[in-house]
Amino acid sequence: MSAMDQPLGRRLRATFALAPGESRWRWLEIGAAWLLALLWLGPLIYAFWAAFHPWIYATRFDLFAPLTLENFYEAWSQAPFARYYLNTFLLVSSILAAQFVLCTLAGYAFARFEFFGRDVAFVLVLIQLMIMPEVLIVENYRTMSNLGLVDSILGIGLPYMASAFGIFLLRQTFKTVPKELEEAARVEGCNFLQVLWKVYVPLAKPTYVAYGLVSVSYHWNNFLWPLIVTNSVETRPLTVGLAIFGAPESGVDWSVITAGTLLAVAPLLIAFLLLQRQFVQSFMHAGIK
Repeated sequence: MSAMDQPLGRRLRATFALAPGESRWRWLEIGAAWLLALLWLGPLIYAFWAAFHPWIYATRFDLFAPLTLENFYEAWSQAPFARYYLNTFLLVSSILAAQFVLCTLAGYAFARFEFFGRDVAFVLVLIQLMIMPEVLIVENYRTMSNLGLVDSILGIGLPYMASAFGIFLLRQTFKTVPKELEEAARVEGCNFLQVLWKVYVPLAKPTYVAYGLVSVSYHWNNFLWPLIVTNSVETRPLTVGLAIFGAPESGVDWSVITAGTLLAVAPLLIAFLLLQRQFVQSFMHAGIK
């Protein structure tokens, strides 16, 4: 019997069969992945348990424990979460908008323009990738103080609006765009900005989505710099507000604290659960390019 005459199931098993050594390594990888997933999900599962049960069940796992939403009501009434949400939304959206504009222009210039010192300037951009933001906190605070931007949303976001990672990522993406498309647009009468807007930006859409997800998640969870540069409720983002809300001086009620934690992470968590396929596809497409 030829290989083509064999049943389809037998041919598939023969095609995807693993050697004994490869099978052991495969199961080891799967086991490690499940272990890491459980370690990551453990705190989140506990937060859900404590938030939806009375405080006496916060450390008692009883399947018949009553469910309640009182913890969320208490958390919302004890802290100005509505203001924290507004501050965080304004912060994240302003940073992302500025990063898209500045990184697009810089990435386009590095990818397609010849000018004196271009390579040196790009090396300086790459060096910035090796510097942790925490190293620059003192200088950033001094700069914001001189500009009069301490305790303002603009003061929180300004140091992050020119992203070295975004410039590098878009520069690499723009270099993959065929020059023939740019030349065709120039023949049609487009200037440099029109070529960028009509040719490069649409082709880099997956990269923009992937970078936008990274930027939003990072600045939504950023804590140290907003903690230092803000002093009032009118400017505090969710992370700083949650830290003050859960401080020991405010009283430790794990059920209410976990409810506040879920309120802080809910937008990102819901967005990921609803759009996880688009998230993965954007990262894969951006990585392939």
